[in-house]
Amino acid sequence: MLRFSLVIANKNYSSWSMRPWVLLRQSGIAFEEIQLKFNDEVKIAGIEAYSPTGKVPVLMVDGEAVWDSLAIAETVAEMYPDKPLWPQDAKERRVARSACAEMHSGFQNLRGRMPMNIRASMPGIGMNADVQKDVDRIVALWRQCRAARGEAADAGLLFGRFGIVDAFFAPVAMRFTTYAVPLPPDATAYVATLRALPAVQDWIAGARGETEFVAGDEPNATGLATKK
Repeated sequence: MLRFSLVIANKNYSSWSMRPWVLLRQSGIAFEEIQLKFNDEVKIAGIEAYSPTGKVPVLMVDGEAVWDSLAIAETVAEMYPDKPLWPQDAKERRVARSACAEMHSGFQNLRGRMPMNIRASMPGIGMNADVQKDVDRIVALWRQCRAARGEAADAGLLFGRFGIVDAFFAPVAMRFTTYAVPLPPDATAYVATLRALPAVQDWIAGARGETEFVAGDEPNATGLATKK
């Protein structure tokens, strides 16, 4: 049996780490957690032993590294074909992959002005017109996923059962909660569905149990937030 070790950083801050962790945990795939910590410059001591990029997450498969959250997700889906982590329908699968890729590379305004900070409550902080455009696009993307499978707008998970696409949007649900972002009812319901997943609840509990304050990940607390 293959041995998985997942290298992550602080659960309170690391949205990239959250995605594969939630994917593995919610899918019932066993793994060892190796948690490293950010310093104030958001560098990770000890990451060189695992990652050629100096970044998390990294999935160690029998000691060999798979880096980047999307590569990890694809690797796990390939290794566990019995767990339909992508939708089984080809059309739905294309939409799900596109949604994950857009999340992976996009929404820079939301990321920069509303960094993931699960312990915090900062209603309205970071919002501007550019962030609102990102929020509107995310809501539209969620609706596009539902439309691909003909589901009602207030249905649960995007493609009916948990998969990679839901893991990729879990950190967005954390951001929308921390910053109390106003959302339409269907998006609010999806955020609640994501937050209620057992794996997400476990991640939130871990984040709330951390005590580190990482200045580079706390722009709204340290005055480093971009002013626009």
